[in-house]
This record gives sequence, structure tokens and C-alpha cells, in this order.
Amino acid sequence: MSSDPWGRVDDAGTVYVRTADGEKVVGSWQAGSPDEALAYFKRKYDGLVVETDLLERRVKTTDLSAKDATAAIEHLREQVDAHHAVGDLDALRARLDTLAGTVETRREERKARKAQQSEEARHAKEELVAEAEQLADSDQWRTAGERLRALVGTWKSLPRLDRKSDDELWHRFSHARSAFSKRRKAHFAQLDAQREETRQRKEKLVTEAEALSGSRDWGPTAAKYRDLMQEWKAAGRAQREHEDDLWARFRGAQDVFFQARAEVFAERDSEQRENLSRKEELAAEAEKLLPVTDLKTARGAFRGINERWDAIGHVPRDARPRVEGRMHAVERAIQEVEEAEWRRTNPEARARAAGLTGQLQDAVDKLHAQLEKARAAGNTAKAAKLERELEGRQALLDQAQKGLQEFGG
Repeated sequence: MSSDPWGRVDDAGTVYVRTADGEKVVGSWQAGSPDEALAYFKRKYDGLVVETDLLERRVKTTDLSAKDATAAIEHLREQVDAHHAVGDLDALRARLDTLAGTVETRREERKARKAQQSEEARHAKEELVAEAEQLADSDQWRTAGERLRALVGTWKSLPRLDRKSDDELWHRFSHARSAFSKRRKAHFAQLDAQREETRQRKEKLVTEAEALSGSRDWGPTAAKYRDLMQEWKAAGRAQREHEDDLWARFRGAQDVFFQARAEVFAERDSEQRENLSRKEELAAEAEKLLPVTDLKTARGAFRGINERWDAIGHVPRDARPRVEGRMHAVERAIQEVEEAEWRRTNPEARARAAGLTGQLQDAVDKLHAQLEKARAAGNTAKAAKLERELEGRQALLDQAQKGLQEFGG
């Protein structure tokens, strides 16, 4: 019989291992000596120790899952419990128990960490959903659209929740995106329709502008172009690919008209400045007729000057009142002399003036006589009244006599 601190071999070749629960049969050995039998089963024990060492290291240094670690521990435990090795099996069993506890602790820690991550993911996704639902009502199409796309990327980076919760949140999130996309599509469809309507309106404005570009009716056409410009501004913008081309045509038509008008106006301005110079010369010539000493000669000369004046044509508008005022001043001076001459030579007017003077003279003589009579009678009140009447009639007589003298009387 052969023995060892952890086992022995009896005479029949049966190998035993010593445990805390007593000896356990390891196996039967008939192929060699008892020492060889113990050595063989001790090597098997050493193999279990090596496997246990490796498993402990893997659990400690790698991210071996709890499931795989538990399976490996149970596999080793079955071998230890089978007592097919000679060595300190109780120590190995204790190490496996300790390792199992470590794995279970890590399992619980991972479970708690996963639960926390899941809760954080749930909270994050709920925030994403809330923001998406808020953005669904936004009219900031570009900004909100870009933000929603960014939210999708954030959603994909978050861990999945349980299927029910994840599906419910995703449904709300997707619905918010769809609602925004539907509103945006409707908005831009309406905008496209409005811009197409604007394009058609502006096409008509361009046609009108081009039709007017050859007009030489300067004032009304310029006013019409101003009206067309107001309509253009009020119409809004057409599609980008049409707007610039339409504007170029519209502006080009205006440029043709206003360039032609500018050329004509420049020529006309030059002509009118020349006309002004000629009229200023005529005004100076007319002013030399003053003061009028010979009415007939002055009237004939002014008529000739006026005929040449009328033949000249227009002058610049801002200079017209000044140069025409000079001619009108000469004309008024001649007219005043004519009126004075007419009054002086008009027989009917002279007769009327002589008659009025005679009537007033008779009235004054009569009042003189009445005044002398009242004074002689000592009637002072009547005399005072007659004096006042005589004073008024005498003033009228003096004025009538002065007028009569103008007729050479």
C-alpha cells in the first residue's frame, strides 16, 4: 500500500483522495505501481489548479461574461466534485466558490450599470422625443430640419431599451418627424405655387415693359414704367432659376427707353439752352425801348421783337419765368403808355369828364350862394352844414378838373 498527504492506494489498486468529508474513491489503478497511480492523479489535480488559475485571471483581467464565467466554474466544479484527482480538492472547491461569488457580484454590478444606462437612455430618448415634437410645429424649416436630422443621429447612438418602451418612443419620434416633413412639404408646395404665379405675373410685366421700350411718348411712358416697377416689387419673388432672367429682361427694356429719352432730352436741353441765350438777347433789346418816348415806334419795335421771340421755341423750364418776366415788364410799360394816351385822346371820355366838371362847378356855385345867404341871415347852424357840403363838393370838383387836364382840356 502507498500513501500521500492527500491520498493513498490500497493493495487492491483502488486510489483514494482525502477530503473534509472523508476519503473518496478516485479510481482503480492496475497498470503500474501505487506511486505511479498517485503521481498520475496528482498531475490531474495540478491540471485542475492550472485551469482554476487561468479562469481566475480571465475573470479578473478580461470582460468575460458572467454566463461564460459561470459555465466554466461549473465545469471545473464538476471535475472537482467527481474526485478524479489527488490533491487539496476542498481548497479548489473554496476557490471556485469565491470565484463564483466574484462573478455573481460582477453580474449584479453589470446588471445595475445596465439598468442605470437603460434609464439614462430612456431619459435621453424621452428628451429627444419631446424636442422632436416641439420642432414638429416649427416654421423654421431649415434650422428645424437640420436639428431633426441631428436628433436621428443622436437616437441611433443611444442603447436600445426594452422592445415595448423603445418602440413607443420611436413611434412618437418618427411621428413628429413625419408631421414636420408633411408641413414642410405642404409649405414649399404652396410656396412653389405662389412663385409660379409670381413668375407668370412677372412674365406679363416683362412683356409690357418690352412693348413700351420703343415708345417716344416720354412722360406717360415713364409714368407707366414707374407703375410697372411698383407692380414688380409687390409681386414678390419667382423661382430662383427664373427671377434673375426676368429681372434682366425687365430692366433691359427700361434701360432702352430711358437711354433713348436721355439722349433726346440731352439734345433738347442743348437746343433750349441755345434758345434761352437768343431770348435773353431779345429781352435786352426790348428793354432798350424803355422809357417810351415815341409810342408808335416803341410799339412797332416791340411787335417785331415779339415775333422773333415766338419763333425761337422753348427754353429750360427753370429759366422760363425769369426771361419771360423781362419781356412782360417791357410789354406792361408800353401798355401803360398806350392806356394813358388813350385816356388823353378819347373824345367820349373827355366829354364825360367835362360834363361832370361842369355839374360839380354848378353845385359848388350854388352852395356858395346858399352859404352867403345863411351867413347874412345869421343862421350859423345852416351855414355850418352848408360849409361841410361845400367842402366835399369842392374836393370832387378839384379831382374832376385834374382828370380833365389829362385830356388836354
